Amino acid sequence: MADRNNGVESLKLPVIDLLSSHRLATATSIHQACKDTGFFYLINHGIEIELIQKALEESKNFFSLPLEEKMKLAWKEHRGYTPLCSERLGDVKETIYIGPVEDDKSYLNQWPSRDILPSWRFTMELYYEKVRAAGRMLISLIALALNLEEDFFEKDGPMDPFLRLLHYPGEQGVLDEKVLGSSAHSDYGMMTLLVTDGVPGLQVCREKTKKPQVWEDVPHISGAFVVNIGDMMERWTNCLYRSTLHRVIRTGQERYSMAFFLNPFPDSVVKCLKSCCSEASPPRFPPIRSGDYLKERYRANNIGNTGNDQ
Repeated sequence: MADRNNGVESLKLPVIDLLSSHRLATATSIHQACKDTGFFYLINHGIEIELIQKALEESKNFFSLPLEEKMKLAWKEHRGYTPLCSERLGDVKETIYIGPVEDDKSYLNQWPSRDILPSWRFTMELYYEKVRAAGRMLISLIALALNLEEDFFEKDGPMDPFLRLLHYPGEQGVLDEKVLGSSAHSDYGMMTLLVTDGVPGLQVCREKTKKPQVWEDVPHISGAFVVNIGDMMERWTNCLYRSTLHRVIRTGQERYSMAFFLNPFPDSVVKCLKSCCSEASPPRFPPIRSGDYLKERYRANNIGNTGNDQ
């Protein structure tokens, strides 16, 4: 059931069809995937392959700019550019982060000059809105799977998603296996939707506490999102759903990916769901506001970004 590649198994994840007419069956399949591995593929999500390819192309165009030009968009207020090896244990990647775009009255997002990248902002805003719509559909199915009203996760206000573009440079010479593209971590938020350019590197470890850790490759499926549960959803479901440890190894090939982090409205209260606790399994965590939870996680890990890298 697992293909082997250089001693590392390839994980076979379930494939979820977002446009299936059998909503209850789809919700049940998602529920099982979230319990088993915390990872699954999402197809028929409504984002055209042409738009995904265009967004990846524009991402590559940005990261190809001179460092001086990229640093004009340097990281602040959880938006903007972070250069190579500036985050998490010197991981070999560079990123740019885009926050909510539909009503950016505070102008926190930072955009490359239209003189340099004329269609960059338009492409990223369109991609953001399309993935956000798919994310909302997915979250409603998860609510259904957890015996909640379908708008449960948005009843306090609109979702607060962020888009992160990542570039892992190719390497010359011998690779140091101790230096990763992205070190082992779990995502802090609710859920992540990821697409890549097809270059391998993403691996998961299904058992966080098992020693030695067993890592499995996540194969690429063209046009599909790789979806994974974050720590906030694990907390919300009293650890019924799994926020799985994952990392990105360096393969010697240049790699581009786009991670869309779904977070609830900052004032939403994250507390154990009734369907996820009982006398035998009481709530493990006290209630906390979503915004406060994320700030606490960033502060505890002494980082200025989300700590979510794929």
